[in-house]
Amino acid sequence: MSNITLSSRDPARARYDHTIAPTRPWSQLIHRGEVLRIVDLEGQQAVDTLFYSAADHSERYSAQNTLRAQNAAYVTTGTRIMSNEDRVLATVIADSCGAHDTSAGACSCEANTVRFGHHTRYMHACRENFLVEVAKYGMDKRDIVGNINFFMNVPVESDGRLAIVDGVSAPGDYVEIRADMDVLCVISNCPQINNPCNGFNPTPVRVLIWED
Repeated sequence: MSNITLSSRDPARARYDHTIAPTRPWSQLIHRGEVLRIVDLEGQQAVDTLFYSAADHSERYSAQNTLRAQNAAYVTTGTRIMSNEDRVLATVIADSCGAHDTSAGACSCEANTVRFGHHTRYMHACRENFLVEVAKYGMDKRDIVGNINFFMNVPVESDGRLAIVDGVSAPGDYVEIRADMDVLCVISNCPQINNPCNGFNPTPVRVLIWED
């Protein structure tokens, strides 16, 4: 499923506008009906993203329920972002890129070691970013689940394996998500430099929120 849909929202009217530095985490409460835009400022930058119900953090994003609800392998315009309670947390309402991964998960120090060698063991990773950010809300590593990788290109190969290849997002590509309940959004602006998900060069992303 790939559905490119553009948005006419004016950044000057956003209630919130922030640039997430390369490799850094971020989080924000998004109220029901508000719209979050994530902008890949320089292109080919994976943005690992989690959603939690603001009322009860034990209700959180479910990749399995999301894929089953869409009967599709990727996230794009029209995707209902589902919770582990099988409720709609949010909906993707615009997407200038076309498709986003939710199967490959977040990089971690342990995964880096297995995939790329022991010399990568202490490199910064998304799971560590998530740990730092969710701790602000009383959560820990048990609360980190499979995530959405916005702008990450993960094709399914002929033998069924997932491949991580060069991203297809161009500078300025974006995705917009409407909150269907009050949600906490947690982002790791991916620091990975050992595979091409960030073009081997992590770059900043921009996040905006409208009271739409």
